[in-house]
Amino acid sequence: MTFIKSKTFITDNFLLQTEIAETLYHTYAKDLPIIDYHNHLSARKIAENEPVRNITEVWLDGDHYKWRGMRANGVEEKYITGTATLEERFNKWAETVPYTVRNPLFHWTQLELKRYFNVDDILQSSTAKAIYKKANTVLENKTPAQLLEDMKVEVVCTTDDPTDNLKYHKQIKEKGNFYTKVLPTFRADELFFINKKEFSNYIQKLGVSANLEINTLANFLKAIDKRIHFFNTNGCRLSDFGIGAALRMVDYTLEGVSLIFDKKLKENKLTINEIDEYRSFLFVYLGKKYHEYNWVQQYHLGPIRNNNTLLLDQVGTDAGVDSIGDYPMAEFMSKLFNTLNSTNQLAKAICYNLNPSQNEVFATMMGNFQSSDCPGKMQWGSGWWFLDQKDGMEKQLNTLSNMGLLSRFVGMLTDSRSFLSFPRHEYFRRVLCNLIANDVVNGLVPNDMEFLGKMISDICYQNAVNYFNFEN
Repeated sequence: MTFIKSKTFITDNFLLQTEIAETLYHTYAKDLPIIDYHNHLSARKIAENEPVRNITEVWLDGDHYKWRGMRANGVEEKYITGTATLEERFNKWAETVPYTVRNPLFHWTQLELKRYFNVDDILQSSTAKAIYKKANTVLENKTPAQLLEDMKVEVVCTTDDPTDNLKYHKQIKEKGNFYTKVLPTFRADELFFINKKEFSNYIQKLGVSANLEINTLANFLKAIDKRIHFFNTNGCRLSDFGIGAALRMVDYTLEGVSLIFDKKLKENKLTINEIDEYRSFLFVYLGKKYHEYNWVQQYHLGPIRNNNTLLLDQVGTDAGVDSIGDYPMAEFMSKLFNTLNSTNQLAKAICYNLNPSQNEVFATMMGNFQSSDCPGKMQWGSGWWFLDQKDGMEKQLNTLSNMGLLSRFVGMLTDSRSFLSFPRHEYFRRVLCNLIANDVVNGLVPNDMEFLGKMISDICYQNAVNYFNFEN
């Protein structure tokens, strides 16, 4: 059955509502390379350099956006994360797509089909078989590295645990024949989970990776130092943090934290305040190390995770049952950044909020700690997760314009596990160009195409080049 008859939905001027928008996009944004400074791509798959072969594996596996859409459409879990065949799962997604109209999934789906497979037909049950066959024919000869090159992705920064041996990042660099530079990111979440029973096992794992027995706080910090140095040697220029929880900065002493750490190693239960003391200390300690190495620190703040425990038990973590939380964040950011800034050890930082009600909170907080170290040192990050769609992007761009300097913004990222997600940069660029063009039409900014074009090129590409120091 055909629900939607229109073809060529993704035209050259998709989302561009005026001639000025068309000029800004096609002249200044369209052909720029991509720097994707935060994603969850597999370095192993890039290093192995094998053809992708099947669209379901590269497009649906791990994509909790699509999983949530299918669940909302009443699709059985076996067709989402379960035992159904690859084609059956693809068909169920195709069946769902017409029902995603006005959800960003509809735009992303058609944009990705157009850019990677030159498909104009709307994906739905009646077109699924032909699109599945065409996409797999293309993917038979496409490796992940080639898919990245096709989208002109110059840099991807993966998300990596401190214990990772970075084996595949090394292989990619040693091969030296990839268009895309693949760099690790130091994702420190597990270091903070002192409240979990698995923490002691993780400490042992960290010790093995650092070739150091961790039996004291001092050795724990030595292990962290060694891992940060190791990551830096292998091209890392960013850290990340993304625990979904209420966060507090409290007073602590080194002696007190040392006793708390010892208490945990003895498998004794910690109080809430002891956990906060430990975390507060670690936030500051890591922040100073990031400054020492001239890294950019990232903070993804605001999700409430694993809400549906029944599905979590069935599927595992990252099951697609996370949502927007309502944690207070201003005091945490203020105390952390002020502590680091007071000793001139505040590294560049990007903070992302998941709760849109905190847009102005985040935008104004980052403005408190700007300095002459570099333009836009403290960044309020792009619309993240549930907010990385047209409405969320426009709200983020407008609030940033009102509270800071849009012209110094480092732009978009995918935050994706899919090698087919990079048209999201195009989506952002079109939204940006249309927004600026509307300001011109409404007489809010000068009709100076060269000036505005330079601003757009900076936001889409050049600001990121200047900000991240990938060449160092």
